[in-house]
Amino acid sequence: MDARKYGRTGHFPFSPGTTSDDRIQYQYWSHIQKMEALIHTEKLDGENNCLNRYGVFARSHAAPTTSPWTSRLRQQWALMKNDLGDLELFGENLYAIHSIAYRKLEQYYYVFAVRSLDRWLSWEEVVFYAGAFDLPVVPVLDIIGAPGKQHEADFSETVLRLSQENSVFDAVDPATGKSCTREGIVTRNTAGFDVNALGENVFKYVRKGHVQTDVHWTRNWRRAPLHYEYKKETL
Repeated sequence: MDARKYGRTGHFPFSPGTTSDDRIQYQYWSHIQKMEALIHTEKLDGENNCLNRYGVFARSHAAPTTSPWTSRLRQQWALMKNDLGDLELFGENLYAIHSIAYRKLEQYYYVFAVRSLDRWLSWEEVVFYAGAFDLPVVPVLDIIGAPGKQHEADFSETVLRLSQENSVFDAVDPATGKSCTREGIVTRNTAGFDVNALGENVFKYVRKGHVQTDVHWTRNWRRAPLHYEYKKETL
């Protein structure tokens, strides 16, 4: 069994939502200057779940997950497993509410990366394979060609601006029901790259004090309503 989990994505140095064990990519600009194009996507507040031929995996790939909030995703996987081959799809599972609730969810699982053997596939291939399995991708916020030709200050300003907007899926604070900013931004090279080069090709910005849940949230977790049933639910 391939037990390689998704690596830790480095934070931009100007990302305020870092904790003591987070990795910060101080050399991000030198890496970005080598890219032909990059893409900004919305960082969604869910669980990182991997779908491969062996099962549905959460953060650890030691064994497939059996959590109740992956039950629906495991049903989807059962219909896909024989067609995955060497593909591993990584996505945000939003079935359970974490620190953000979304009022305009149309589905629960949004693909953000695809790995095949020793390579992370290009964004174009991510979109292709997600579509082939009838799965959506995370919201795309901006695509920038030749990013290294702009000033670093302008680049960081764009990330900051995007981070201050509401989610594409209408984010609210679960405790108050009031609108809030999106969790953050994920920036990646649109090209494919070696599996060991994740830290040089993918970066993130996370809002300050984002995590509101604690280790006991799984005892009282709640299913996230989809957009058409949202008015029937109370946060």
